[in-house]
Amino acid sequence: MKFRINLSRREGLGLALAAAVLLAGGAHAPAKDMIPLPRPRPLGLDAAPTIPLPPLRPSIPPTVETPEPALPSPCVLRLTADIAIVEPLPPIVAANGCGIADPVRLSAVMSKDNVRIAVTPPATLRCTMAEAVARWLREDVAPIAATLGAPLGGVANFDSYECRGRNRVVGAMLSEHGKGNAIDIRALTLANGRNYELTDIHVDKDARERLKASACARFTTVLGPASDGFHENHVHVDLAERRSGYRLCQWAVRDGSEIVPLPRERPAEAPPREP
Repeated sequence: MKFRINLSRREGLGLALAAAVLLAGGAHAPAKDMIPLPRPRPLGLDAAPTIPLPPLRPSIPPTVETPEPALPSPCVLRLTADIAIVEPLPPIVAANGCGIADPVRLSAVMSKDNVRIAVTPPATLRCTMAEAVARWLREDVAPIAATLGAPLGGVANFDSYECRGRNRVVGAMLSEHGKGNAIDIRALTLANGRNYELTDIHVDKDARERLKASACARFTTVLGPASDGFHENHVHVDLAERRSGYRLCQWAVRDGSEIVPLPRERPAEAPPREP
């Protein structure tokens, strides 16, 4: 049995073209999806010169302003090493009005004979107060102490800067200690090792009278025995500022004759006295 297929001329051309593509090993994908390969570079042309990249810009650290250290105050400059050994401290700011704008740590004073007078423990004070203490010890206390048998070698610092009310009474006015404007001194130590308390009735009275007079001449407040009941075993000096330049000097320089012994109590088991 024979079959006859009748194709139009256009259909015949289409089949012939498709057969040609298959015989030539053409791509299976449509022509629009084919990606053409780049044309090879012609021979004899030099490669394009390589342009170096610019160097990286070095990182610039941020500008930090370093505050200049504060210059020593005129007071600190006056306290040279041949007068006193002081260490400037940062300003002290505390609660309740306490603090010191120009504090120093006073650890020693040099006498006119170049003898070191230690302040034990070192006192934290306002610089002007430290200067007043240094000149008092150097010019007045050292010569007076020398009359007791040996050069002055040290002073016992009972209290210097402390943020508190007067006499440590709760609610009292701010003490000059809270401003670094006061120091309490209990005793003097001579170079031979002997200690003399300023309030000891057994210490030469004339020397203690002279110490009192010199303190009252240099400081605006001097408190010792018989002042207020809080200074019976030490002497307080400060530079408190008052109206009209008022000064306070209360230090009773006592001796043994002023101490009246209390009567002894009669023992309970003692026999009754005869009438």
